[in-house]
Amino acid sequence: MSFNFDQPIDRQHSDSQKWQKYAGRDVLPLWVADTDFAAPPAVTAALRERVEHEVFGYAKPLPSLNDAVIAHCTQHYGWTIDPSWIVWLPGLVTGLNVAAAMAGERGDEILCATPVYPPFMSAPANQGRVAVTVPMVLRNNRWELDLNLLAQKITPRTRQLFLCSPHNPVGRAFSRAELEQIGAFCLRHNLVLVSDEIHCDLILDDIAHIPAATLSPEIATRTITLMAPSKTYNIAGLGCSFAVISDAKLRASFNRATQGIVPDINALGLVAGEAALRHGEPWRRALLEYLRGNRDLIEHAVARGELPGIAMTHVEATYLAWLNIEALKLDNAHAFFEQHGLGFSDGSPFGAASNSYVRLNFGCTRATLVEALARLQRALASR
Repeated sequence: MSFNFDQPIDRQHSDSQKWQKYAGRDVLPLWVADTDFAAPPAVTAALRERVEHEVFGYAKPLPSLNDAVIAHCTQHYGWTIDPSWIVWLPGLVTGLNVAAAMAGERGDEILCATPVYPPFMSAPANQGRVAVTVPMVLRNNRWELDLNLLAQKITPRTRQLFLCSPHNPVGRAFSRAELEQIGAFCLRHNLVLVSDEIHCDLILDDIAHIPAATLSPEIATRTITLMAPSKTYNIAGLGCSFAVISDAKLRASFNRATQGIVPDINALGLVAGEAALRHGEPWRRALLEYLRGNRDLIEHAVARGELPGIAMTHVEATYLAWLNIEALKLDNAHAFFEQHGLGFSDGSPFGAASNSYVRLNFGCTRATLVEALARLQRALASR
């Protein structure tokens, strides 16, 4: 079966947050992390069937949905999980907030390495905890966590380490050796590892995603893994995510933190999630091939000097490019690019220095990306 990712879908007049932001303006929205692609046909068919049922009362996951998660984890990661380990959530950001809420007491600390997806900093603050940020380092043109710097930030009030794996926004798919070092760090300092693995099925290079909880039984007992089909299959608006927590005590603490606050997943989200996991693999493989083409287009433009003043590291995973714009010395980078029809994510909310980075979402049609790069070239030439 073939899938046409070049087919444009008009989102300008829909409920899309991504496109509504620039309604009425000639600005290409390349910011928030959803894609412009139709969901897999199997997902759409399952949703149609569910809608035809015509009853939309309170819903709960069927055993078949748990089975789909278990089969997916076994097939793709060699990870055998028990259905009792799965905690269903209406969104991954919800999971980060729940994890923060169970981290010791108010005022306790959660480590995270920056740049990183903004909820890594906001979730602890939302729950009365303190996000302690530590900069990642560039070694041999690859972003890495500096465990020595992280260790310097450890205090008696440090309770958790938030990890983004694969990493948003720098596009790293961490190696087993790196993850083992991170796991050992958590064991050494008695930290719970909260591993956001929402982009785990979007590995663009010929490497495997390694769930942190599979590293060893000792690491698994202190790991909360957060996953969702939402980014991969472009069903984020349906709100279907889950945590995998093998340790019963840790899982009980997580569940207690959800009580009275976290709503159930909506009925359509459950259906879409199961259909994606059970039947979306051919579509996912085609998507990865298309995204590789988009990534290569950007990386080649940078390597050939077609975007002077912009640098980037190789994107191993996700559909997000983290562009270094420090050399441009812009006073207001976000506004500058918007003036030239480009709606990037500003780097500051990710923990980057002001006007030093922007994030480009290349989960769009090839034609949109080609136009975006042409606009970017014109913007740079105008300086």
